[in-house]
Amino acid sequence: MSTWQELERRFTERLNLTRRPVGVTFLDDEPSDIEKLSGTEPAGCGFWRRAAEGDSFYTVPADHYNCPIGSYTHNISLPAERSHELTDMLNLMFSSGYLRAEEVPGIFKLEKAPGAIAYAPLADSRRSPSVVLFVCRPNTAMLLNEAATRAGAGASLPVLGRPTCMALPAAMTKGTTTTAGCIGNRVYTGLGDDELYVVVPGTHLEQVAEALDTVAGANVKLADFARGRQAAFR
Repeated sequence: MSTWQELERRFTERLNLTRRPVGVTFLDDEPSDIEKLSGTEPAGCGFWRRAAEGDSFYTVPADHYNCPIGSYTHNISLPAERSHELTDMLNLMFSSGYLRAEEVPGIFKLEKAPGAIAYAPLADSRRSPSVVLFVCRPNTAMLLNEAATRAGAGASLPVLGRPTCMALPAAMTKGTTTTAGCIGNRVYTGLGDDELYVVVPGTHLEQVAEALDTVAGANVKLADFARGRQAAFR
């Protein structure tokens, strides 16, 4: 079985990643061998950015209260004095035309509230990740999705949109999921205009890595074939 370090190296080389893949692990209890989050973020996806930059830490539910939408997708209940914040945020989204009320039931959420959530660059993970987040350009998202399909770990879902964080529970229940992101996530993480996310279930990570070796080689051959065909028709 490959180590997390080996898997990160393989994915980074095959996909020419410019950001480190991030392992996210949903836990029942606070871990004793991982450092607790220091500081705060305006949204849970800010934790993704910190992990991609090299930090390893865990959060508790209260660390997610600043983002009522992220709390919703992670099945984290806001305290009574802040419970209005979810309604307030949804009303802003409805009134601005960003979201329609009938779309809310279709937003994926975790089946149960976590006791803690660990974040780390994949190579530094202390636990088997529940999901691994990849920041990809469209061409590398193509390869990663083809590899997931080959590995039997693809999801029969369209490309997801807002909110970005629902891609985590979606991947855990449906398989490898692609999301174009949302404006909040792009602001909080600095996601580029030419970047999106592919979220792979941790349980299928090694199979996807193995399939990626085959898929990447096949794409090189098919690219050569397509260039030859293109030249023949000029």
